[in-house]
Amino acid sequence: MREGKPMARRWTMLGALSAALAVALGAFGAHVLRTVLPAARLATFETGVRYEMFHALGLLAVAWAAVHWPRAAAVEVAGWLFVVGTALFSGSLYLLALTGAGWLGAIAPLGGAAFIAGWLALAWAAWRGGDEPWR
Repeated sequence: MREGKPMARRWTMLGALSAALAVALGAFGAHVLRTVLPAARLATFETGVRYEMFHALGLLAVAWAAVHWPRAAAVEVAGWLFVVGTALFSGSLYLLALTGAGWLGAIAPLGGAAFIAGWLALAWAAWRGGDEPWR
C-alpha cells in the first residue's frame, strides 16, 4: 500500500474526477434527458448522479484519512469500495435509465453493498486510528 500523501493525492484526484462527472451527468440529465426520458427513468438517472456525488465526497474523506492515518489499510479498502460502488451502483442506474434494460437494476444492490462496506471500513480506520494490529 502506498502511504500518506501519495495515497491522498490518488483519492483526491479520483474524488474530484468523480464529482466533475456527477456534475456533468447531472447537467446532461437536466438539460437533455428530461426532454426524452419518462419521469421514472429520469428519476433513476438522478439517483445515480446523487450517489456518485455523495461518494465523490466520500473519496475526499478517504484522502483526508490517508494523510491522518497513513498506515490504516482500511482507508485504502474504503477508497476502492467507493470506486467499485460508484461503478456498480451509479453505472447500472445510468445504463438502466438510458436503455430501459430492467435486468440492470439487479446490479445496483451490489454497488450499494460496496458503499456500505466502504463507509464501515472508513469508520474502522477512524476507530483504530491507523493502529491496525496486522501492520
